[in-house]
Amino acid sequence: MLTRVQFEVYCFSLPKVTHVVQWGNASVFKIGGKIFAIYSRWDDADQDIISFKCSDQSFAILPTQEGIRPAKYLARAKWVQISHKANWDEETCQAYIKQAYDIITAKLTKKTREELEI
Repeated sequence: MLTRVQFEVYCFSLPKVTHVVQWGNASVFKIGGKIFAIYSRWDDADQDIISFKCSDQSFAILPTQEGIRPAKYLARAKWVQISHKANWDEETCQAYIKQAYDIITAKLTKKTREELEI
């Protein structure tokens, strides 16, 4: 799993993102005002977790894996959270974060995408 610094560096590398720290020091990344990924300590074990939006197919499959479950507060919108127990490498984490970014970007209005020049 990515560290918070690795997570933030990667998210900042994506075009036109914004970042806020909220909800108890969670690092929240958005595109067009819509959240696509969060680094937080919302886990019951008070451990770092990464939460992100995922596709319908990923939402059906990922929670069956070790260290991954539907995201607290966001599962109804097809978000998952991963912990260090998932043993994901950097590339896997980045690929799912990029997919989350792409899913949210695709849902933005045409006007918003034009304003962001994406």
